[in-house]
This record gives sequence, structure tokens and C-alpha cells, in this order.
Amino acid sequence: MATSPPPRWAPTPSPSRPLWGPSSPAAGSDSRLLPPFRAMPPTATGEAQPPAPPAGDGGGRSGTHAGFDGIIAHHPEDDDDQREDIRRGGGGGVFITWEDVWVTAVDGRGKTATILHGVSGSARPGEVLAIMGPSGCGKTTLLDTLAGRLDTNLRSKGDILINGRRQKLAFGTSAYVTQENVLMATLTVREAIYYSAQIQLPDTMPVAEKLARAGDTIQEMGLTSALDTRIGGRQTKGISGGQRKRLSICLEILTRPWLLFLDEPTSGLDSAASYHVMSRITGLAAREGMTIVAVVHQPCSEVFELFHGLCLLASGQTIYFGPAANATEFFTSNGYPCPPMTNPSDYFLRTINRDFELENEETRTVSKPSAADEAIETLGGVMLRRKQATFLTKVLVLTRRSFVNMYRDVGYYWLRLGIYISISLCLGTIYYNFGYGYDSIRSRSSMLMFTGGLLTWMAIGGFPSFVEEMKIFRRERLNGHYGVSAFVISNWLSATPYLVLIAVLPGAIAYYLSGLKRRVDHFMYFTLVLCSCTMLVEGLMMIVAAIVPDFLMGIITGAGIQGIMLLNCGFFQLPSKLPNIVWKYPMFYISFHKYALQGFYKNEFLGLVLENNPGVGDKTITGEQVISVLFETEMGHSKWVDFAVLCGMIVAYRLLFVMIIKVVDILKPMFKGETFRCHSQCK
Repeated sequence: MATSPPPRWAPTPSPSRPLWGPSSPAAGSDSRLLPPFRAMPPTATGEAQPPAPPAGDGGGRSGTHAGFDGIIAHHPEDDDDQREDIRRGGGGGVFITWEDVWVTAVDGRGKTATILHGVSGSARPGEVLAIMGPSGCGKTTLLDTLAGRLDTNLRSKGDILINGRRQKLAFGTSAYVTQENVLMATLTVREAIYYSAQIQLPDTMPVAEKLARAGDTIQEMGLTSALDTRIGGRQTKGISGGQRKRLSICLEILTRPWLLFLDEPTSGLDSAASYHVMSRITGLAAREGMTIVAVVHQPCSEVFELFHGLCLLASGQTIYFGPAANATEFFTSNGYPCPPMTNPSDYFLRTINRDFELENEETRTVSKPSAADEAIETLGGVMLRRKQATFLTKVLVLTRRSFVNMYRDVGYYWLRLGIYISISLCLGTIYYNFGYGYDSIRSRSSMLMFTGGLLTWMAIGGFPSFVEEMKIFRRERLNGHYGVSAFVISNWLSATPYLVLIAVLPGAIAYYLSGLKRRVDHFMYFTLVLCSCTMLVEGLMMIVAAIVPDFLMGIITGAGIQGIMLLNCGFFQLPSKLPNIVWKYPMFYISFHKYALQGFYKNEFLGLVLENNPGVGDKTITGEQVISVLFETEMGHSKWVDFAVLCGMIVAYRLLFVMIIKVVDILKPMFKGETFRCHSQCK
């Protein structure tokens, strides 16, 4: 092997000759790249005809993988008619170019580390551009930069043009499929796709057309055989890894975006599954005229042959940019011939990987090639935002989807309901039939405190399920499916029936067994307050999930916050005995347990006549005296004011969640200290 590294390949684009077109000398006669859309100037398209498929894609490969999981392998030779449609300009097309893009990570002290060093390149309609390179070379960072998804602790500069213009990617024009398959485990494949279609597609589109679009998308990604199978997760196995990946892609191509970003679409798949997933993707690009940019770590040789373009990175710099079919010749011409019977992609990555170089002076003198300096002039109109479903439609569909997920996920509410019933039976039997003696005063207050405080504390049990739903929310929100408001309202609506159920049923058991006031209006107030407390805890845990996405840390954080509120509600220490600084002002007044407990006291004790402590004053004592003197309850307002405060806090918690979601990305770098997140960003 030669000692000098391969220089970058950077042909000069010409307005009259497309960079990857058939007339480009670098492309060769077997170029697989499609003629451009009409978004390109007429001088660039000329009268070029679709090129012939490469010899490597011939019929010899069809018998190897045909029939895998209901998928028929895509072959370029089957797309002549579709390519002709693309050549005639049948639809919108997106040319994305980037020139001299630099990305730098910034820590809390202002120190910087450069991730991308002036990379340049382009991608065209009907083609798949693969971004490859060793781990840590900046592949995912480049993808996030092009998609406008960089974290706030990363800074970028350079020109990223969409059809020759600086403009943001509007909804419907682009989509991003993450490496992790963030899906709702309880839904079937059919439900996941149909719900997503109703959310993303506009209300002006008839329902039948939406279903047809969903059906076409299902067939395109070969998921027909798994339609009625649940996705699965930690409780059930569900569909396979390849099907999950194809489903993730399905959900993002329902709007037929012109630009599709894929982060590791073959991650976790074997060679056969990887081939068929990428075969479907390349077929989709050809049929729909999509511009697809994919980060691929180490594809097999058959997958590599499907790529139209290749962007090869090393240490944040471009080593090669051009047709994937010409990469082997490029390496050979520079003294690095690919050995026979060797996967070209494996060889490329092994050649440019610096992670395992020997640490000696001889090795350190070897310099890596500079970053590519390349750009394509693209002309086109301003991209218009596509129509979506209305806000009301999104809320209704999200509510229905979330309701189904909560119904099927045992850990969301059903397990909690069973535990609540068990605890309520314990409460009812321990405090069975209070009576009206002096000791019943303490029994009543303890039972009400446990119900309003400790029982609602267990609402944190559904936090792990909510965290999974938050992951889906973040993915869909980043892709423009819906906003924070629609998510909050739909989650609230879908959760309310379950929260009412776990308040009424266990509450009735504890209420009537213990012997609290046997009047319907008092029982209704009791259940309303109990239900409002569970809603408050749900809102609190939503806020925690927005700040602490890890479910274990979130449970600990949520439990700690509730514990502090519980200590300052006026039960464990009377309000007059609380230290004024912090514990009474403000903790006593912002603790929702205070309003719940005082509402319970007023609902139960007002109107009661109880036996007094023997030998102390009168033989009887009124309930009003008990709560005003012994419990120091605020008597200047009715119990309904306490309930109204709880309702106001429910709304305030949801609004606070919305605010936190909008600013959490800005605050994240403040908590990162000196730790760069290059290990997660620079894949």
C-alpha cells in the first residue's frame, strides 16, 4: 500500500454539465444517477436519457433474496418508466448543497472542539447519497447539520442551500428517521401508520385517499404481512428489527417528503435485512423523486452497490465525494487498490480509520487529507410549506392513539388501579367505621392525609410508560407532525378517564368502609379532589420528564419533589409551627397537598358533632372547632375554593410543561460542564 493518503476528489461543477450526470467524465458510462428534475436549469438537463443500470445489478442477484419477509427486491432496471417520469419533472424536487460547513462543540467554559472541517457536497432528487466513515468522524453531525437539528451546544457555519437558496425546511418537504426506532409498542403496524396519516395529511384530503396513501406506503416498505401485529417492546416481542426500521421510515414518508434524512437505517440488521431495507429506500427515491441522505456505518457489498453517491469522511474531513461506483477506481488510482473478493466499504473504512494507528513518531508524521471544497449551483423556487391536518384533527387523533396506548399498556394505569384497590381495602379495613369518639378525629385526619397525599404519590408508577411516549413526541415534533400544545391537550384528554377511574373506584372502597360522611355530594367532592390530585401528579411528572428523561432518575426526582411538598402541607407540622422562611413561604402555599387536605377537612368535619376529650371542657366538640383550632385550617373560604385552586394548578402545571419544552434545549448546555457530547454526535 502506498504511504501517501488519497487526495480528495473534487471535480469542478459546471452550469452546463451536471456533477453526477451521464456527461460527467467521473461518472463513467455506468452511472446510476438519474437526470435532474425540472428544478434544474434547462442547460443542465439537456436531452440526456436515463442511463443503463450497472452490470452489478443484473438478474444474478434476484434469486438470492427474493421473497424475504414478503419483499420483492428492487432492481434499478425495473424503474425505467419511473425514471422517465422524474426526468420529465413530474413533481417537486429538492437539490441540497452544502459548502465549507464547519461544526464546533462548545462547553460550559467556552472551550471548543471542531467536529467538521469545511466539508462540502450535494444531493439530488431520485438519488441516495450515503455518508460513510469510521466512528467519530462526524457522520451524524453532518446529517443533523443538513437537517437543521444540531444541539444547542454545537455551532455551525457555512452555506447550506435548498434549491440554491438559504431557506428553512418546511413541514412536508423533509423528514428525519433516527437511528433508534422510537415507536409506540402497544399499537399494531396498521394503527401506527393510520394514526400518523391522519395527523400528518391535511383535512382537505378525503379519508379514503389518506387510507390509500397509507396502504401504498405499507406496500412500498413491505409491511403487508405484519399489518395486524403489535410493534412490541419491553413487554411483548412484536415485529422484527427490520420491520421496525421500515415502519419508522413509513411514518415519515406518508407526506411524500422531497428530502429524507436517514440515520443508520441498517443498524442492528443482518446483511439480508439491510439489503432489502436499502433496496426499498432506493426504489422509493427513484419512484417519488426523493432526495435521500443516509448515514451508513459499514454496509455489505450488495447494499453499497445500491448507493448513487458517496460522501466518505475521516476525522471530520472529506476524503471522497462522488459516485459510489467510482470510489474503488479512485482508491486504486491513488495507490490503494481494493483486494479481490473484499467488500469495498470495509476496505475504505479500514484505510481511512485513524483510531487504531500506532502511537509513534513515524505514524504521527502522516497527515490526513484536507476537507473537500465543493459546491453545486442549484436553481429553484422557494419551497412552500405543505398543508397538514388541522389542530383539532391532530388533537382528536392523538387523543385516540394515546387512549389506545394507555389501555393496552398494563403499566400505565391498570397495574396502578390494582394497587390502589388493594391499598384502599387496607385503608377501609384499618379505619373501619370511625364512629364519633374523640379518637375518630385523629383517624379521620390520618385517613384523609394518606388518601390525598401518599395514595396520589404512587402516580409516579406510570412514569416509565410516559417517558416512552415522550420519546415518540420528541421525534414527531422534530419532524413537524404536531406541536407541544396538541400533545399536552391530547394527553390530558386521553388520561382523564383512567384518572377518574382510579380515583372513583378505590376512593369509594376507602370512603364507605372507613365510615366518612355517607352523602352523595360529600362523596362526589371527595372523588373530585382525589382525581384532581392524580392529575396534578401527572402534570408534575410531565415536567420532570421534560427535564430528566431517564425514567429511573425521573422517578427519584418526582418522588423527592412530592416528599418536600408533603412535609409542608400542614399535617406533619401545624402551619403556625412551620419556619416562615422557605417552608411556609413559599412551600406551604405552593404544595397542592395543602389545598387537598384542607378541602378534605372541610368536606368531612363541617357539620359533625364529636365527643370531646374526657375531662376537658364540654362533652362534645364541633367539627368546625376541630379543623380551625386543632388543625389550623384556613376558614376564610369554602372547600370549593380549595378545589378551584387545585384545578388552577393543574392548568399551571401543563403550561409550565409547555414552557419547559420550549426552553430545555437552550438550558441543556449549562448542565453539561466541560463534557463535550462528541461521542454521541460524531457518529
